[in-house]
Amino acid sequence: MKLKLIKGMRLVAATHNPGKAREIEALLDGNYTVVTAGSLNLPEPDETESTFAGNAMLKARHAAAASGEVCLADDSGLSVAALDGAPGIFSARWAGPDKDFALAMGKVEQRLEEGNHSDRRAWFTSALAVAWPEGPCVVVEGRIEGQVVFPPRGDRGFGYDPIFQPEGHDVTFGEMDPAAKDAISHRARAFAQLKAVLIDQD
Repeated sequence: MKLKLIKGMRLVAATHNPGKAREIEALLDGNYTVVTAGSLNLPEPDETESTFAGNAMLKARHAAAASGEVCLADDSGLSVAALDGAPGIFSARWAGPDKDFALAMGKVEQRLEEGNHSDRRAWFTSALAVAWPEGPCVVVEGRIEGQVVFPPRGDRGFGYDPIFQPEGHDVTFGEMDPAAKDAISHRARAFAQLKAVLIDQD
């Protein structure tokens, strides 16, 4: 069986994060009807895996089973070298139940200061998984290197974007035009791999 995503089909994005859903739709070039797990009132599963890929697969399979449709899930996060890769897979959890990323960014800064770390190297990782109901699951991963900067800059994007400055750029993801971010981001790199595997290129 050759797995493909057919243009025009409906995909369920296994997310309750509207910012992430907008990025997913843009990165799919508007070729798919994307609905979110949140809009379908699908519950969010506990993210019990120890890797981004594992959690992406868990979320995709959970949403596919609950909706009976093909589902795409992203698990992504910020890793800081001086913090041994934290927050990593716990990036969303550092924001607490209210998804307060100002709080989460403050925790990153506080921990760097507490450890007297001058190393600001960081990277974003995105794992994308596509699951078919009662069927297979395909997972790919993308990553972008950069550094964390303080105070946070810019009000575009979401999550940790205002403190992440990608390598080779003098602005943060929070300051970047969304289309410029979509051209280079960790999620864009993961999508490029996904398209090569699952989407016929015209």
